[in-house]
Amino acid sequence: MQTITISGKARQKVGKVASKADRAAGNIPCVLYAGNEVVHFTSTISELRGILYTPKFYKAIVNIDGTTHEALLKDVQMHPVTEEIKHIDFHKLVPGVKVIVEVPINIVGQSPGVKEGGKLLVKVRRVRIKATPENLRDTIDVDISELKLGQSFKVRDIKADGFEILNSPAIPLVSVEITRALKSAATEAAKAGAAEKKK
Repeated sequence: MQTITISGKARQKVGKVASKADRAAGNIPCVLYAGNEVVHFTSTISELRGILYTPKFYKAIVNIDGTTHEALLKDVQMHPVTEEIKHIDFHKLVPGVKVIVEVPINIVGQSPGVKEGGKLLVKVRRVRIKATPENLRDTIDVDISELKLGQSFKVRDIKADGFEILNSPAIPLVSVEITRALKSAATEAAKAGAAEKKK
């Protein structure tokens, strides 16, 4: 899967006073959770921008004073008014240990229903999965090449290879809606057909 590298420096002091000083210096307090181990460090918005402001799903390679850790972004705390980033949590990835994440869907193929004039509706943009770090992926493919008018691609239709899907199987991810224009055209066609039979 795609990775993004983040550089940071270990924090010598922690707590509210230290965090305030870090933010005043242009740094963002961060924590890397690794089981019973907790690593406190700081980074900058320029280092973190790539993983914070994107709809994509990345694995982070966190480099803290020369020591690297594979991790996932866990939580971002922001100021309720200014939206200034106050604190960030990362979860360290351990080989063989499963994690729960939300992965964006990736629509592939062309729907016959859309070609006929239907409207493609994306109802769920991320799927919740459980997997080991080795089986994590950037996206979950949703193949719409067989979707006809009025049909949906549901969670149960995902081909789960190496991971467990935690969403309800009946939830529709993508559907092809019959538009008003198509309904009107169908109604007019039916009327015309009925009129022809009467003649």
